[in-house]
Amino acid sequence: MDEVTFKSDTVLSDVHLYTPNQRRLMVRLNGVGQPVFLSPFKLLWSQDSWTDSGTKGDHHRDAHTWEAPPAGSGSPGSPPGSGHSHVGSPLQAEAGAQLDEDGDLDVVRRPRATSDPDQEEPPRDKVHPMILAQEEDDVMGDEAPESCPNSVIQIEHTMATPLEDVGKQVWRGALLLADYILFRRDLFQGRTVLELGAGTGLASIVAATVARTVYCTDVGVDLLAMCQRNVTLNSHLAAAGGGVVKVRELDWLKDELCTDPEAPFSWSEGDIADLYDHTTVLFAAEVFYDDDLTDALFATLSRLAHRLKNACTAILSVEKRLNFTLRHLDVTCEAYDHFRSSLHALEKLAHGKLRFVVEPVEASFPQLLVYERIRQLELWKIVAEPAA
Repeated sequence: MDEVTFKSDTVLSDVHLYTPNQRRLMVRLNGVGQPVFLSPFKLLWSQDSWTDSGTKGDHHRDAHTWEAPPAGSGSPGSPPGSGHSHVGSPLQAEAGAQLDEDGDLDVVRRPRATSDPDQEEPPRDKVHPMILAQEEDDVMGDEAPESCPNSVIQIEHTMATPLEDVGKQVWRGALLLADYILFRRDLFQGRTVLELGAGTGLASIVAATVARTVYCTDVGVDLLAMCQRNVTLNSHLAAAGGGVVKVRELDWLKDELCTDPEAPFSWSEGDIADLYDHTTVLFAAEVFYDDDLTDALFATLSRLAHRLKNACTAILSVEKRLNFTLRHLDVTCEAYDHFRSSLHALEKLAHGKLRFVVEPVEASFPQLLVYERIRQLELWKIVAEPAA
């Protein structure tokens, strides 16, 4: 397999789109015949560098010690309070892309096919991911997990899928959420937490470095099996902090959890008791692309919040994506608009024993993972409180 072919209905994550020529190891075909790749995501932190100072109260900027990377390393980190930074983003550090004089991406257009009769310029090299053989020793290069096991997250993922399989890709919102978890470790420290729509499980794996128990949930046996493989690949990260990740099925369209012992990734009675008795944080990233699923997610959030014994906080990560629609003949962001409407409706709920307080989270915390933190990336916090 020399190239990846993108069809008209293909969905491709920006995390992969902006690094088109990065070396990638194809490890297998999944249950539906899609190529599965293994990619390293470098963490610009060390577990030894974290301190307990500032983990209580509201002084979250002092919750950890941030160490600036060496000059010229091309890392995307920025010290606390420095705002958004594009320095060393994957556009520069990994793909070699250039920025113009205004700081915008200088886009290299897709090359013309050599058979194009109207071609005026010499053909450029084709752009496609490099698919590596399993036996190549230097597949991870300088980021080999053996040399720095606590600074690299290895994630199995697909790279281009139909819309119904987008959970098998890595999305920028998951990386933003992972950054926030590392920044607000006081919120997760020693807690039981639940991720909804976990996909590849990246955010849950990061949460397990500080949380006691992470319930990593999604639907689909093939997706959950990939998620479980990623948890196993990175089990040393959770073990270093004493955390555990449990991959479970949680279908937003069903009111009850799957308890069939014959079903893969089902819940035991002990799991359910632990979930309802101890969970204090719910989180989800990049799951707001379909209005029906968005409605189901918010219904699930409300249902879980009312069943939990403790007050809970939900953290939601979303990217505001603009699309041209034939219905409006204009550029719109319908999925994002529906997400915001759902937030507003949740805040206005007047029945039940809880009320929901919704507020945006400023994305000015340090960046410890390599991705482009664009202004369209947003975090929202929902706090469930007893109704007056």
